[in-house]
Amino acid sequence: MTRLFLVSLGALLLSGCQSALFGVINARQSSTGVVAHHDIVYDPSDGLALDVYGPVDAKNAPVVVFLYGGSWKSGKRQWYRWVGEALASRGIVTVVPDYRLWPKVKLDGFVGDAAKAVRWTHDRVGTYGGDTGRVFVMGHSAGGHIAALLATDARWLGAVGMKPRDLSGFIGLAGPYDFLPLKDDDFIDMFGHTPAEQARSQPVNFVDGDEPPALLLQGQDDSTVRPSNALSLQRRYEAQGESVVVKLYPDMGHMGILFALRGGKKAPPVLDDVVHFVGSPSPATPVAANVRTPRDAK
Repeated sequence: MTRLFLVSLGALLLSGCQSALFGVINARQSSTGVVAHHDIVYDPSDGLALDVYGPVDAKNAPVVVFLYGGSWKSGKRQWYRWVGEALASRGIVTVVPDYRLWPKVKLDGFVGDAAKAVRWTHDRVGTYGGDTGRVFVMGHSAGGHIAALLATDARWLGAVGMKPRDLSGFIGLAGPYDFLPLKDDDFIDMFGHTPAEQARSQPVNFVDGDEPPALLLQGQDDSTVRPSNALSLQRRYEAQGESVVVKLYPDMGHMGILFALRGGKKAPPVLDDVVHFVGSPSPATPVAANVRTPRDAK
């Protein structure tokens, strides 16, 4: 990714033109060797659909369910075609579901939708060349938060007849995992007005030793979701003897870590780290040389 391209993306994002921003990225993404299946309904009752991307002739490939971000308020699966294609080009069958957003729904709505998408994936992804025994859940920002709740709080997958250990792993990109107290009125409406209600929204509160391995990816210069979120979740995992890797990328912000999934010779190794985690026989074995201490972990 060239500096000029990143500046252009930043300008579109700051202008609020998210649709235009992701349109630019999708237009630049190569889809060679990738087959896509669009608009597959996974929850007829709420009209929710998903897209599946996979390598041509995929067979027993690892699977990632990717949950996009947007402060739980915005986002469309169509914007993230490039993520599906980037992962599929590296041998991963990728499912990108929509989920309902605030103010239409609150915590129970969007996390419940994601759980249903995971259930659909577990039951149906074999049709698209995926290995139902290797399903990972992954998300960026708000999507990382939802993915983390699926991996840590058993009630969500339990509602669809699954459990966190049915997942082969959880991958969080700049996810908020420990972000109380709430000050924004929108978030208070989403997550609750009382301490007990708000506590349900915090993944760090549910790590109990029954989680799948975790890979937490975070930009050191992220001022939207501070690195302290990843480090807090890491401590909870380690306290339970759970497998967790945290990778902190220098000079990278909140959206940069997402854009790095495009890959390329000059891109930070975010895509490579995800592929290694998903494809490695022991995906959560820490590699000390790749773990960095942030300059600002507040």
